[in-house]
Amino acid sequence: MVPFGGWDMPVQYTGILDETRAVRNSVGIFDVSHMGRVVVKGTGAGEFLSCIFSTDVEKLAVGRAKYGVTCDQEGGIIDDNIVYRLSPMEYMLIPNAGNREAISSWLNRWLPNDDSVAIDDVSERTAMIAVQGPDSFQTLSALAESDLESVGPFRIVEMAICGQTMLVARTGYTGEDGFEIMPSTDVVLDVWDQLIQHGAIPCGLGARDVLRLEAGLLLHGNDMDQTINPYEAGLDKFVDANREAYIPGTTLREMRQMAPSRSLVGFTMVGRGIARHGYPITDGAEMIGTVTSGSVSPTLDKAIGLGYVRSGFTSEGTRLFIEIRGKKIEAEVTCLPFYLRSR
Repeated sequence: MVPFGGWDMPVQYTGILDETRAVRNSVGIFDVSHMGRVVVKGTGAGEFLSCIFSTDVEKLAVGRAKYGVTCDQEGGIIDDNIVYRLSPMEYMLIPNAGNREAISSWLNRWLPNDDSVAIDDVSERTAMIAVQGPDSFQTLSALAESDLESVGPFRIVEMAICGQTMLVARTGYTGEDGFEIMPSTDVVLDVWDQLIQHGAIPCGLGARDVLRLEAGLLLHGNDMDQTINPYEAGLDKFVDANREAYIPGTTLREMRQMAPSRSLVGFTMVGRGIARHGYPITDGAEMIGTVTSGSVSPTLDKAIGLGYVRSGFTSEGTRLFIEIRGKKIEAEVTCLPFYLRSR
């Protein structure tokens, strides 16, 4: 157990490698209750969120979800989030654990001075379990009272699991098919135990980090923060800056016109060594960037990583060197994602 975003979290149960393989080959479960769950509702909820979120959530159909970023007025990434549209006038925003207070503060800063929008942080009253892997559908179907086929990718419905009504979303952070379910806190232990009884393998933070890195998914606080803008992080496809009411829109439109001086790249280690957060990246002579994430990939049987490098060093196949304990170890820029599941 380690502290993580204000919570005590398990690094592993039986082992990071075993848990990673369980998600890639069968089904694993993660307690992700540390993620925030913030409901925004009212006649002005969609308009309000669209001013803050990187895409127009009013265009979301009920039951749909959208990934994007929440940026400050300077274009820095406060957090990356998923927004679910629960009803015509109700949305749920999912902040990362360590950013829950920052997101709450940012929402309240721009809250209208009327009763058109209400914010209800339900994080303490609900839990969240990620059920991930190729057998996730079969495992969760055994406990569901409705047909899970109705829950397509990036969709959310309310249904009964283990006899308890909860939100069920087909989203995740592993690169595999899977679901994220949100039971109330008073029933979550029973739901967790029943998932295990139906073959799900408990997984910790270690496996979660390896899985998301293999899938080329960024971690806020490592791969992006308020010093990074979406164009540097390669998240421009999740940003619609052409909306006049969008708070950081003017700044982001200006940034979009300029080629970023640094960009996030994926790389594969050629020499022996594991790149870690904060390690320097060089061209063999001078420093050109910094590692933000790195690990051994058990799925690919090689060491992989993410990092920001200067423009001119971002093309696939470009040779880099990672400084590991005073030695320059060769690496190669690799297209993301490192791992893509078969459909």
